[in-house]
Amino acid sequence: MSDTRTKVDTRTPEGNPPARWSVGGIFLETLAIRDYERMATTLGPTVRFRALLPPGPTHCEGPERVTDTFKSWFGGADDFELVDATVGEIGGRLHLSWRIRLRPAPFGIGENWHVIEQHGYADATDSIETLDLLCSGFRPDRAPDHTAA
Repeated sequence: MSDTRTKVDTRTPEGNPPARWSVGGIFLETLAIRDYERMATTLGPTVRFRALLPPGPTHCEGPERVTDTFKSWFGGADDFELVDATVGEIGGRLHLSWRIRLRPAPFGIGENWHVIEQHGYADATDSIETLDLLCSGFRPDRAPDHTAA
């Protein structure tokens, strides 16, 4: 009997190993519980972060500055829930996405519930070395009001 299984080459076209999904999962776990200190451990020492936000593009480098950015967006909310999150891969890059529901929204934009969805593409092995993010912005939530879990 012959073996009909096909070996799949998981290297990227450039010959690099595939992105590590586990570091993406840990990043999302830290986001879900707003543990910014642990989030920093998922980021490489020279991590580069670029984001396209509704006000315009922004960027920073280093784990502390990246986690400070996330903390400025989500750290001040009294009610916070990670509604959905995914980890995947495209062309050797890690794809992370998440939807968050919170109140109050940061930057004085509202006391009621808001939702935000973000998609990130990362170069990652044992840590995230680059993270490029696209953000929906904080949008008023039209769903019936309920308390975050």
